[in-house]
Amino acid sequence: MAERKLLLDSTLDSVEVAETAVLNAAREIGFHEDDLHQLGMAVRESMVNAVVHGNRYNARKKVHLSVVKAPDRLTIVIADEGDGFDVDTVPDPLAEGNLLRQSGRGLLLIRAFVDEFQVLPGQPRGTEVRMVKYLAKAS
Repeated sequence: MAERKLLLDSTLDSVEVAETAVLNAAREIGFHEDDLHQLGMAVRESMVNAVVHGNRYNARKKVHLSVVKAPDRLTIVIADEGDGFDVDTVPDPLAEGNLLRQSGRGLLLIRAFVDEFQVLPGQPRGTEVRMVKYLAKAS
């Protein structure tokens, strides 16, 4: 397994950097175009959450990106240095009262686009998002 780690600034420019790094790794192990699109969306959503909600654009805080390539999967970990949050307190974007809200759909999208998704407390603080996408085998 090969791992690549990046330490990114809390800016929206870092979203693009993270997406590019993940998609390059995904291409190297053979992900198809549909999977690449889904991975890109999941990484973008996670990075925006880390920069905007986690670190709140604080220039002193960083976003930690880890991309691990294995023959059959890609594991992506995105961690911010913010105050952290409890994923269970995020309102359900599909609940009737939330359908017209402008935010809150990111976690739903991420879950739909990756095979495994975890939100963990960061160490020593912040939030860590772990995503795994398996390489589909041609049958």
